[in-house]
Amino acid sequence: MHDTTRRLGKVRASDRPQAFAVIGEAVWWVTIVDATLVRYYPDAYDAALGKLPSAERRLTEGTFTGLRFVRNRMGYHADHDDFIRPLRGTDGGQDAPITVWTWKARPKPALDWLPPRGRTWEMNRYRAYQDWLVGHTIGETFVRSADFLTIAAEATDRWDGPGPSAD
Repeated sequence: MHDTTRRLGKVRASDRPQAFAVIGEAVWWVTIVDATLVRYYPDAYDAALGKLPSAERRLTEGTFTGLRFVRNRMGYHADHDDFIRPLRGTDGGQDAPITVWTWKARPKPALDWLPPRGRTWEMNRYRAYQDWLVGHTIGETFVRSADFLTIAAEATDRWDGPGPSAD
């Protein structure tokens, strides 16, 4: 996850396919690490969340929920450029670094094909995306996510509960 999020600052913005691919990979890694910590280390995860001030906790939880929406939709139901707004550099010529690109607003998704419970989950993710990611930069999204996940993962080292099975 850290290797991928660090690559965000190294990819040339002019190579749009590569930039979109790295952002998509970062979405995948961050949400998978988050899900792993929630599933296998729920007490450590909750303790890490509990140490955050309430506004930062809501922001962190909203960010992860919004990223789950991106993970579930990008590449399957929408293209990368439907989510990501590349920005021009201050000189107006070249693209700005991808870390300052922003998340685009998305129309409400058609979810008729999902069962009612699935529609509710996906609409909650969609609302979180709209509320917590849209207009924010790619860089701030992944710095916040990776920083929190690092803290939560470090808490698992001190936790005596079971981890994932080696099977």
